[in-house]
Amino acid sequence: MTTLNLQIPIEKTTYSRIKEQDINNSSFGKVFSDHMLIADYRDGNWQDVKIVPYGNISIAPSLSVLHYGQTVFEGLKAYRSPTEKPLLFRPQANYKRINESAFRLCMPPIPEDIFLDGLKELIRVDSDWIPTQSGSVLYIRPIYFATDESVGLKPASSYKFIIISCPVGAYYSEPVKLIVTDKYIRAAEGGTGAAKCAGNYGGSLLADKEAKQQGYDNVLWLDGKEKKYIEECGTMNVAFVMNDVVITPKLTGTILAGITRDSVLTLFRDMGVKVEERLISIDEVAKAYEEGNFSEAFGMGTAATIAHISTINYQGKDMILPPVSERKYAPQVLQKLEDIKTAKVTDPYGWVCQL
Repeated sequence: MTTLNLQIPIEKTTYSRIKEQDINNSSFGKVFSDHMLIADYRDGNWQDVKIVPYGNISIAPSLSVLHYGQTVFEGLKAYRSPTEKPLLFRPQANYKRINESAFRLCMPPIPEDIFLDGLKELIRVDSDWIPTQSGSVLYIRPIYFATDESVGLKPASSYKFIIISCPVGAYYSEPVKLIVTDKYIRAAEGGTGAAKCAGNYGGSLLADKEAKQQGYDNVLWLDGKEKKYIEECGTMNVAFVMNDVVITPKLTGTILAGITRDSVLTLFRDMGVKVEERLISIDEVAKAYEEGNFSEAFGMGTAATIAHISTINYQGKDMILPPVSERKYAPQVLQKLEDIKTAKVTDPYGWVCQL
């Protein structure tokens, strides 16, 4: 495989849709910015890297991704600094993770210059789409999928990589309510749970639908073997505060290694908060609740950043947690994280990339 010394051709749209949109008040994932990055892999090489107007792509019904699911994706955000400069948060981590996901699905790695240089150039071109209102950002979705026109079961020999973006507001506008499921599993040892592949999410939708029918926002998943240990919820990693210790499930290969998760745990440790990454059973959480030692729960993910959890239903009983105004840990780390992402404070970790 060859990499490129990139000079990315840019075809700018002849008509920007930005004036037709309120980018500071957009529903999540409904409105897309003017341009997208496209790159193709074929004949053993990456080629045809370009930025073009956002639009439809033509595909054959025999396209291998439609039959065998060789597709992975990422999610990250662009922010504005106090001086209006575009900022990206930890794009190198997304680059590393998409290639780890690709490896699990037998897909060739994306070169760094295509992913990172292409990403930065795309955000420069569409920088006007980064919202100015606090709480709204430009969400970025890299997607990577197989494009062989073949229904033979094998790793494809051709692929397409695309980056699109959309201005978004908060993913969750209120604290979320979760229900524990032991009817379905999200992942099992040796499976694709640690990869950010589309099939993981497709397979979770029925449980999510049933949760919503019961009045909850999402599912809290247990491990696939014993259906005992907490893993993650449908859209994010999770953490629990018990006896002033932040506890989160350890990475066992069945849950996604969240970039927000890693950032939050790093900040907590540097704040002097005790953090544990370990197996945590749902029964341990329920016992801590009954004993009055369970004070907070929250999700961690790119879309949601920090999502406060208000309720966890287990075996037909709701564990109702204190209101956000009474919480100590998640609000504090959320503020620190947002201040770093938007360059309101010095970034001691080298996480923020200014364009």
